[in-house]
Amino acid sequence: MASMLFPTEASQDAVATALHLALAARPGHYDELRDAARGKVLRQHWQSFFEHLGPAGFSDLDERAEAVARQIRENGITYNIYADADGPTRLWSLDLLPFIIPDHEWQSLEAGLTQRATLLNRIVADIYGPQHLLTEGLVPSALVYGHPGYLRPLCGFTPPGDTYLHIVAFDLARAPDGEWWVVSQRTQAPSGMGYALENRLAISNLFNEAFHELRVQHLAASYRTMVDMLYRLSPLNLSPGTPPRIVLLTPGPYNETYFEQTFLARYLGLTLVEGGDLTVRDNQLFLKSLHGLERVHAVLRRLDDDFCDPLELRSDSTLGIPGLLQAMRAGNVLVANSLGTSFLESPAFNGFLPAIAQRLMGEDLTLPSLASWWCGEEAALKQVLPYLSTLVIKPTYPERKANAAFEPIIGAYASPEELDALRERIAEDPDAFTLQAYLPLSQAPVWSGGHLLPRAAMVRMFAVADGRGSWSIVPGGLTRVGGRDQRVVSMQSGGSSVDTWVMTSGVVDMFSMLPEQLSPEDLSQKRRPVSSRSAENMFWLGRYTERADTGVRLCRLTLERFGSGAVDSGEMFVAVARLCERNGLIPYPAPMESPRAFEQALLKYLADEAAAMGVRYNLRALASSAGQIRDRLSPDHWRLLLAAGDDFTADLADGPDDDDRAEVSALRAQEALQRLATRLSAITGAQADRMTRDDGWRLLTIGRQTERLSVMSRSLDCLFIDNAVLLESGFALLLDVFDSTITYRAYYQSRHEIPVLLNLLVLDEDNPRSLACIAGELRSELARFTKSDPAQPDPMLALLPPEGLGVTLSSLCERDNDGRYSAVLALAAQLTRAASAISDEIGRRYFSHAIDFPRAVRA
Repeated sequence: MASMLFPTEASQDAVATALHLALAARPGHYDELRDAARGKVLRQHWQSFFEHLGPAGFSDLDERAEAVARQIRENGITYNIYADADGPTRLWSLDLLPFIIPDHEWQSLEAGLTQRATLLNRIVADIYGPQHLLTEGLVPSALVYGHPGYLRPLCGFTPPGDTYLHIVAFDLARAPDGEWWVVSQRTQAPSGMGYALENRLAISNLFNEAFHELRVQHLAASYRTMVDMLYRLSPLNLSPGTPPRIVLLTPGPYNETYFEQTFLARYLGLTLVEGGDLTVRDNQLFLKSLHGLERVHAVLRRLDDDFCDPLELRSDSTLGIPGLLQAMRAGNVLVANSLGTSFLESPAFNGFLPAIAQRLMGEDLTLPSLASWWCGEEAALKQVLPYLSTLVIKPTYPERKANAAFEPIIGAYASPEELDALRERIAEDPDAFTLQAYLPLSQAPVWSGGHLLPRAAMVRMFAVADGRGSWSIVPGGLTRVGGRDQRVVSMQSGGSSVDTWVMTSGVVDMFSMLPEQLSPEDLSQKRRPVSSRSAENMFWLGRYTERADTGVRLCRLTLERFGSGAVDSGEMFVAVARLCERNGLIPYPAPMESPRAFEQALLKYLADEAAAMGVRYNLRALASSAGQIRDRLSPDHWRLLLAAGDDFTADLADGPDDDDRAEVSALRAQEALQRLATRLSAITGAQADRMTRDDGWRLLTIGRQTERLSVMSRSLDCLFIDNAVLLESGFALLLDVFDSTITYRAYYQSRHEIPVLLNLLVLDEDNPRSLACIAGELRSELARFTKSDPAQPDPMLALLPPEGLGVTLSSLCERDNDGRYSAVLALAAQLTRAASAISDEIGRRYFSHAIDFPRAVRA
């Protein structure tokens, strides 16, 4: 196909080829690529872009597009779609070609957005302060007080530096005549800055020559401005030399932009937290970290207003921090953006902004808003309702539950019946609706199928406060493009994004957020704290990994023995049933009428995702814990975790459905378990060798060893309690459960002796699966984690038996009057209790902060 499209040599006329491959924009829409006024030639900046594609020209654009898709997959860049039936996440959509804004246009956009950001901040200051706009009638009181985003508890509140808005996002579109219009603004918790940066990193290197020749302005300086502003406005009651602690508050991994939040936190050097990671004490905000409560001075939030404080706002919120508003009012924490600013997002405000600009700034808006009419004003409603078919109908208060399902409707594309229904709905509740002029979006080129296709485009640009009363406009932004037949753009509705290039005739700012060379002082700085929530999920990531691995091994061993006839009845049957019951692999009580019935129940439970502690349940819990700490996992590690559960489910579903269902299911289950065991080995390797050895990783290791100690102790008890271990099959099963068969045979050949078995599985500290080795490693990791002084060891270490487990081989080998190995059973019970007690103590001390734990940072 390439030879048909690109028959010329590398010296081909790139501009002519672009014109040949470009499809025309829809009539009535601005064409971002071609200038119809000059005879349908390429616009000058696009000419320059295509002239600097590089030697391969258009012939390798498909390869570059595949490189973008591959980078997104490898980096795990996602955008969650709540309504996606296939799962909670999908890969971020990024098209190859950038959206280019020439320098002369950018200068006017920059000035207009700076003016608007200043105006919006002054509006919030007035609404929560003297309220001149309300008393003078420049803003209808009902539009403010009726909006869920107006927060009465903050009336009279003044934030640090009088800055209510720290980041403002503006959605802009170009009219058919080429003029820019502001469609909407985002003032609550604007999203997109992280995706804009990811887009830049993905696209700029693919067009390196064009990027430099067009003198595209870099982005990093604006992000640095944001960090500096947060530092500057943070409360000043700090100890000398102590920098403020700034966190990024996320709603959690099920939020649609969670990836962006994790990426932005890493890029800006902030700690990513959820509401449960923070607590308010004495009107101050603290991070619940592994080493106590650490003072938080500033919060960059991505959580909507009403979820932020269940004490004063939405009482059913589990995402917020009780007492946050009081800490704000006390002046002890900066929250960016300030709570209570979302009322400015109402489209109805656009209609009042020109008059407000004159009142507060004595200026006309240099960047116009789309004409908007709030239906709550009777005169405005009468004026525009007859023209409903030419307007866009939007909800005035999108946050209201009644409007949650109401999407903007373009009147020109609604049927007469739909328009009549809208008129009735507006008449019933006029305040709830705003009418806005319809703007046919400009159409930008995207590369698809060997052609340049026009797609509707809208640009989101960002204004960042500097904390001194001025603003920095990010020279770029997040441009979204619609699908083939979409007249609006929405990522939720299947739209895509493109990188946004702003050209400059001045100096290209080469600042980078990464220092060119780290100093020894940089290297000696403390790492960021590990939050209690992250630590808890790391701990359970270790436990669920070990639990899943153990469950897989036990299921395989059980099915192998049932298949070979090694388990028929008697003591061995009882021992295997007890082993499966105690590890959650079979429902309690297990069906004991026959080995066949037991096997069928085991297979049924294996395939049941809801079976508590079953293999599929553990895989789902493993992925859930990992999802909470996604920012700590490599893309490869994350993909392994997701694939483990998905592939195992698919493997169990394969195969014929014939009369001999149990036999086929058993064979298929063993094959699926074998493949899953391999995947779990890869996951274990990623955790052991590819994660930073910080406190979080140490908790993961402690979780694994705690779970392993519990499982191995229970297994020892199951095979010794009725002396099933004295049977040859029981002896072999216990070795397999401890994954020590090869070691045993290498040392002792085929000898079948209990003292040798106990020495290897209980006391041999060189065997990583022995109880002594597991307890020793757990003791060692606990000592490192708690930073225990050998002279005064942490009380938690006393929960474990002393070195060597405090027993001798001779005592373990003694049998009581009933012929039982009572010392073995007592040791197994002791270690099982110790594992449980250690898990409980870790949770009480480090995760829930249920005890009086010292505050690491008071200032």
